[in-house]
Amino acid sequence: MSAVQQSLTKKSAAGKGTGPVLLLGGGRGEATCGILYLAGFLRRNGVEAYVRLCDWDQNEEELTRSVKRLMTRVKPSVVGISLKWYLHVHRSLLIARIIKRIDPKVRVVLGGNSAALWWRELLGHECIDDVVMGDGEVPFLALCRGDTDAPNRAHRGADGAPAKVPFGYVQTEASDDVFYSHFDDIFLSQLDLSGFSGWIAPGKGCDQSCVYCGGRRAAQRLSFGRPMPFLRAPESVRRDHRELGARVWQYRYDFPGGSTEYLCNVWPGLDLSRQSTTYFLWGVPAPGLVASLSKTFHRAALVLDIGCFSQTQRLALMGAGLLKPCPTDEALFATIDDCLRYPNLELEVSGIAGLPMATPAALDEEQRLMEQVIAKGCKVSYQRLQSQPGALVTSHAERFGMVSESVTFDDFLGFFGKRKPGGAIPMVRFRDPALEKAVSRNCLKLDELVAAHLAAQEPALTGRTKLAASTVSRNVPLGEWLGQHVVPAKVANVPVTVLRSSNGAGMACAPTLDPRAFDDSMVQHGEAATAVLETLEACARPTTLDAATSRLMKRLSVDAGSAHEVIEHLVSKHFVSRV
Repeated sequence: MSAVQQSLTKKSAAGKGTGPVLLLGGGRGEATCGILYLAGFLRRNGVEAYVRLCDWDQNEEELTRSVKRLMTRVKPSVVGISLKWYLHVHRSLLIARIIKRIDPKVRVVLGGNSAALWWRELLGHECIDDVVMGDGEVPFLALCRGDTDAPNRAHRGADGAPAKVPFGYVQTEASDDVFYSHFDDIFLSQLDLSGFSGWIAPGKGCDQSCVYCGGRRAAQRLSFGRPMPFLRAPESVRRDHRELGARVWQYRYDFPGGSTEYLCNVWPGLDLSRQSTTYFLWGVPAPGLVASLSKTFHRAALVLDIGCFSQTQRLALMGAGLLKPCPTDEALFATIDDCLRYPNLELEVSGIAGLPMATPAALDEEQRLMEQVIAKGCKVSYQRLQSQPGALVTSHAERFGMVSESVTFDDFLGFFGKRKPGGAIPMVRFRDPALEKAVSRNCLKLDELVAAHLAAQEPALTGRTKLAASTVSRNVPLGEWLGQHVVPAKVANVPVTVLRSSNGAGMACAPTLDPRAFDDSMVQHGEAATAVLETLEACARPTTLDAATSRLMKRLSVDAGSAHEVIEHLVSKHFVSRV
């Protein structure tokens, strides 16, 4: 820790302790891993911190009920909400309002990329007390200890107007504040811990200026005070791996520019041979990286972002300084051929459709390249160009002959206030109707290509198809799984079988649970739970679909159609695999 950081931490320690702290992600699902780093830092500095990482609530009623349970369990004096992703802005404000309704005295603090971008607008809402700008460990610790002079803090001034304290805390490669710890203490349920997908942040920031990205270099300087990105010390990243250990089934990395040499400084002394990894990369993999991933992990998935599927458009964007360095088609196919040498490594190629500088010729290139990549046996994925706050193409769409469906804070807040869970994202579209129509039509063709490829990968099951369970299971009490703040004491000890599929999907089955005593959508009970467990037992050793069906018909007293339905569902979710 630098002298400045030590001074800030000591100063915040002088403040009066304010009690437990609750950290929440602002969106549904696994919103961000940043609160896990933050909770560990608070615990290491004597603050009792808890997280709810995953939020599956479908509506305001469910959200209110679950937040009230959390507040009753933790009794926090400070609640931190991570607004990293802009699509969570409406839900973050909703959570803040619910907290203030439950206990107006609780201090509500927002942090994250989008919170830092919109600090003025957010402080216009009475439910928000503070916004932490940029790196949050020391500033948030200070706020939790009652220090109103915390650095990197946006708040309301004496006149009620939003005010911002200058950056006094900016992390660098010398910082040792950030690493995972206290995973046995910070989670309030085993379900929440199991929802963590194993993200490890090897570094922070980005030195690129992609036209579509709200986290580009200029945004980092504005919102985080960070002049350049950095990679964390290898020992700090190694600590993350040790803390996660067997708690997660995979490690997920995003190494923008991370070298093979860096990785080899992290992994020595760690046995990762039973783990999987998903590695997100742009540019050509560093020499030796693919071999290292295959050798180190039981299974590896490499997701390669190539910007867009048209080389002509890709090179034009790169030449204009609007896109990070991405591979040429020749370099891409060399990478594909390299990956194909390793049977435990799967390559996915991804890109964005509808980027600036699109032309009819570029659209034809997109389709041809996708067909060629699919022919190699690779997965492909893409998305239409989305409106991201702070992105150049969102703020200045007219420069590129485009129109953004959302630009301002109010635009995004209104859009996501009306959006249903899993719904659409605001887009950036071409002003020229003919070009926009051509791009949309091409996207439909790309959709068809992807769908046909997936269908070919998963042919219909037949009676002679060989199947085998590909599931890891463990047994836990219901109260431990969902959390003591959720489960009534009378059913807290009901046994639950927790399942994890080969691709990480999870399921919990409690056949003996009486739904009249307690019912929760995150737990299968009764006949449904029994059918799942019986199917996995039937497929414990390789067997045919016909044989598994016959067994289920006898054990469950069901017809062939019902037995097929259960088996096909478990195959689709990778709890049962073709062999």
